[in-house]
Amino acid sequence: MNIDSLKAFGANTDEGLARCMNDESLYLRVVGMTLEDGNFEKLKAAMDAGDAAAAFSAVHALKGTAGNVSLTPVYEPLCELTEMLRAKKLPVDGAQELLDRILALREEARSL
Repeated sequence: MNIDSLKAFGANTDEGLARCMNDESLYLRVVGMTLEDGNFEKLKAAMDAGDAAAAFSAVHALKGTAGNVSLTPVYEPLCELTEMLRAKKLPVDGAQELLDRILALREEARSL
């Protein structure tokens, strides 16, 4: 993973780098940590179990970390899913499809 591959993926690397004091190695480390965040697994498990409160907690945390590093392609659907789950009720139409998209985008970013 490097700045160019993240830009090609759609991340706003200029903004993310600025949040990391323009330290490229720090930024790349934080992006890597974001993509390995255990909340992705917690979100999937909570959605599978129908636990809307736990799913909301996990997706909200992921939204914050992805937003901090400006990982826009992952951040935007996390925002959508956060709003869907804000009422903490499942099932929600479209939530599973959005989760599948988020997990696919995560895998795509991990492979950069």
